[in-house]
Amino acid sequence: MMINEFLEQLREDVDSVFDRDPAARNTLEVLLNYPGIHALMLHRVAHGLWKREYKGGARLVSTFSRFLTGIEIHPGAKIGRRFFIDHGMGVVIGETAEIGDDVTLYHGVTLGGTSWNKGKRHPTLEDGVVVGAGAKVLGPFTVGKGAKIGSNAVVTKPIPAEATAVGNPARIIIKQPLVLGEEEEARRHFAAKIGFQAYAATPDLPDPVVEALRVLLDHMQATDKRLDLMCSALKRVNGDFCDQKPEKLDTEQLMQKTEHY
Repeated sequence: MMINEFLEQLREDVDSVFDRDPAARNTLEVLLNYPGIHALMLHRVAHGLWKREYKGGARLVSTFSRFLTGIEIHPGAKIGRRFFIDHGMGVVIGETAEIGDDVTLYHGVTLGGTSWNKGKRHPTLEDGVVVGAGAKVLGPFTVGKGAKIGSNAVVTKPIPAEATAVGNPARIIIKQPLVLGEEEEARRHFAAKIGFQAYAATPDLPDPVVEALRVLLDHMQATDKRLDLMCSALKRVNGDFCDQKPEKLDTEQLMQKTEHY
């Protein structure tokens, strides 16, 4: 791996920490104090050695990484970009595991095998998968793009894209429809625009707070539409009215203001 590519991937890794961990405050803190970043940097070195058939050296690097971080990643594992391990202690990733881009693992996750045979025996996680703390994903199957696996789940079968799986043995509690209704599509679009994400919330697990937020999103969207209509009507009277757009909602400022509560 060229040094420029290594540094570019490291920059992406640091950015992904800020995107997924509100506790991250600055780049230096992330580089010095996040074991997931350390383990990923060392894995890239170990994986490069593994591909060049320096397998003994690769194993030494991965063993040092485990000693340093508490995260065990076999040097043969294939890992994509912007991979984030939060907290990290106790994470185990097997030799034939394959991980796509923008995947998130929490502490205690195992990507393991169920066979002593050589060949593919560990799972494949496609882009955007989230695996909760303590979950075990065991076997040579695929977890589809955007799927979520709940904390302490034990998964031994494929998970479809955009599905959520919980329990031991894991069961699928929701599979997102390929085509959303117009109302739900509009709600999601508006929620994304203002930086809201109902993490781990699913329609078949009703939560009064989540439901209240959905109602609030609908009300905000309706209010925006009414204001647009009012501005259009007033502009017909005064062409300069409503030319100035409201400032974009800064979600980082909102997070800072709510940290004390």
